[in-house]
Amino acid sequence: MKYDAIVLAGGKGTRLNLGYNKVFYQMDNGYTVLENACANFISDEDCQRVIIAVSDEDRKFLKYAPKMVIVKNGTERFDSVFNALMEVKEEYVMIHDGARPYLTMADIGNLKAGLMQDDACMLGLRSKDTVKEVKDGYVQKTLDRDHIYLAQTPQCFKSIYIKDAYSQAKKSRKHFTDDAAVFEEFYDEKIRMINSTTSNNKITFIDDLR
Repeated sequence: MKYDAIVLAGGKGTRLNLGYNKVFYQMDNGYTVLENACANFISDEDCQRVIIAVSDEDRKFLKYAPKMVIVKNGTERFDSVFNALMEVKEEYVMIHDGARPYLTMADIGNLKAGLMQDDACMLGLRSKDTVKEVKDGYVQKTLDRDHIYLAQTPQCFKSIYIKDAYSQAKKSRKHFTDDAAVFEEFYDEKIRMINSTTSNNKITFIDDLR
């Protein structure tokens, strides 16, 4: 199957106190967080384009690679994805956070298999902890952790549907925290959850780099 990948690289990473965009932090293997996040897409022959949403000021830090297409990021994550979706040409798209450098080829393969069965699927990590729903500082109820997953990326869709969902969402002016939430709002179809083979951590704090 052919697909395009969107990689979001517009964050600042203020909680890491680096003084620059965290996706350009050089990891122990000599590559930046962003380069690691993109590497398996670039090497996957099914991936036709790697569309990177980045600010104008950060473009100079990019090391260009085959398949790479650059678009301007937006004020919010939603706007960055919307801009990048305009460049998607393949039937399927995977949307990934540039701050997640630990994505494996095994997970990409599982996501591709998921798209062969459903129009939407996403990577997630099954919760190992007991989860409480809390309101105003008090526990309301205990959730069944067997049904709780921590949402990750890539989140993957048939392109025509996620493009339409984002267009509708832009008109509605509602707030969405991830791409799956946009799809859920405008489509009745179920999103297949693919269990991540690794922690697939998002780089937020310095400990996430260790």
